[in-house]
Amino acid sequence: MNREEKIEQIKPFFDFWDKLDKKSQDFLCDSMYEITYEAGENIHNGDVMCVGVLFVQSGMLRVYIMSEEGKEVTLYRIEEGETCVLSASCVLEEITFDVHVDSETATKAWVLSSGAFADLIERNIYFENYQNKLKAQRLSDVMWTMQQILFYSFDKRLAIFLYDEFIKNGPVITYSHLEIAKYLGSAREVVSRMLKYFEKENILTVSRKEIIITDKKALFEHTK
Repeated sequence: MNREEKIEQIKPFFDFWDKLDKKSQDFLCDSMYEITYEAGENIHNGDVMCVGVLFVQSGMLRVYIMSEEGKEVTLYRIEEGETCVLSASCVLEEITFDVHVDSETATKAWVLSSGAFADLIERNIYFENYQNKLKAQRLSDVMWTMQQILFYSFDKRLAIFLYDEFIKNGPVITYSHLEIAKYLGSAREVVSRMLKYFEKENILTVSRKEIIITDKKALFEHTK
């Protein structure tokens, strides 16, 4: 890939690209590199050196926290065209808790090193505003997750998860019961019991490898 092709690929992640001076554009371009992750690979945690900011080209990342007992709560997912700033939490003074990042599927991303990210924030107002915007967006995602855990019943949380998956990917859901439990901060047995309840209500069918939504309207009613 030549330099012009690289710039064309990274530009869409920065809506202020044309406002940067040539020196900053060159520094940004030179500081970014491509990386690929296999499905299920751990990318960032409290014990791993700060990765940097990840700009997802394809695939999906899962950002979550983990208790001392190993219980996971998914905060949000990063999809194609989105940016994972918490993978550079070592340069974000406001982040005082350990965040884990896994590749939920095979993922290809651009990486901006933590050092370059910190340097750009310090000397460029556009990047300072950019990182504040990213943090605000992710705080909103985290607060939504916490609101669900604290105030919603589990059947409603599961229904919201399944309905969102239906809207994004269609009626066939291939997440395992354990993966859903990790996303919702619950136990696999609880997920399995609730799926069986939904199945008895003729909302979906459950097999070993997939969940098929058969009544979208009824599922939506459980999200209210």
